[in-house]
Amino acid sequence: MIKLESHMGLIEVSQDYFDEIVGSAVKNCFGVAGIAGGRGGPFGRRGPQGVRIYRDGPGLSVDLHILVTYGLNISAVVRGIHSRVSWTVERVTGLEVRRVNVFVDGMLHREAQA
Repeated sequence: MIKLESHMGLIEVSQDYFDEIVGSAVKNCFGVAGIAGGRGGPFGRRGPQGVRIYRDGPGLSVDLHILVTYGLNISAVVRGIHSRVSWTVERVTGLEVRRVNVFVDGMLHREAQA
């Protein structure tokens, strides 16, 4: 749960909500085969477990554990994730994303994703 103070009072945003925001953003990134630790397949059924969001000073930090499609440039995949996650979270919440830490926990062959 992230707690924020605004001119309107205290706002609490649940981890589940952030999981959905980040999970949706990551699913649409090229080269991502899944989020590590999800239930019911690479992306899980009730939101990814490989996502952690926490306060980092005035902004947020995001830790992601992902699976990458085998044979792709990992650095390029991670850059795309960083950009999309930062933009999506900032647009939806209005909070600055100070850091996106991406941990590649494994690789999947394209045939294994089907």
